Amino acid sequence: MNSEKLSKRLETVASYVPKGSILADIGSDHAYLPCYLGIKKTINKAIAGEITEGPFLSAKEQVLLDGLSDVIEVRKGDGLSVLQEDEAEVVTICGMGGSLITSILEKGKNKLGAAKRLILQPNVGAKTVRKWLLKENWVLVAEEILKEDGKIYEVLVADRTGDQPYSNNVEAELLLGPFLINNQNQAFKEKWTGEVNQWNAILTQMENSHGESSEIKRVELVNNIKRVKGWMQ
Repeated sequence: MNSEKLSKRLETVASYVPKGSILADIGSDHAYLPCYLGIKKTINKAIAGEITEGPFLSAKEQVLLDGLSDVIEVRKGDGLSVLQEDEAEVVTICGMGGSLITSILEKGKNKLGAAKRLILQPNVGAKTVRKWLLKENWVLVAEEILKEDGKIYEVLVADRTGDQPYSNNVEAELLLGPFLINNQNQAFKEKWTGEVNQWNAILTQMENSHGESSEIKRVELVNNIKRVKGWMQ
């Protein structure tokens, strides 16, 4: 792949990386994102972290191919363990589930001392990421939702400082996104229409299920459906 051209999803992530940053791209795959930013001269330095041998070697090859060995260092390791303390100013984690992203952030919290911005792109479970950010006093400053190749993606941007964007409807906003809820594009509507249909199908399947855990799950699904329907424009 040509590093000068990114997918729409990664291009959206790249647009939120401040100029002159020291970037850590965790789960960097082929290092397309840091290479793109290196070619554009957006970043001063980047660490591309990858745990799997194949993508790690591909990332090293891509960095070499793009002539960016003096800007991007590819390191093999689990999550934020590839970083030294206070090393990265911006951290990107893309293309994983929300639970895995929050697990990586939680485990590597001690490496985030110098980080001013997190740019996170969960494939599913964005609510889990928003909850973690709120708990850890990171301020959500921007969100995007987009569709590419038949899949819908969310991008969450959080800074150290600023005012939290949540109102009195925090549960709905954690689920749907405080910025996205007020700017409902086609991808947003498609995602949540699909989710409601899926939840209704699960409720139908659960009609003959009994017991405490089933009831808890049922209540959660009903509440989520009410929240989404209450906010959909």
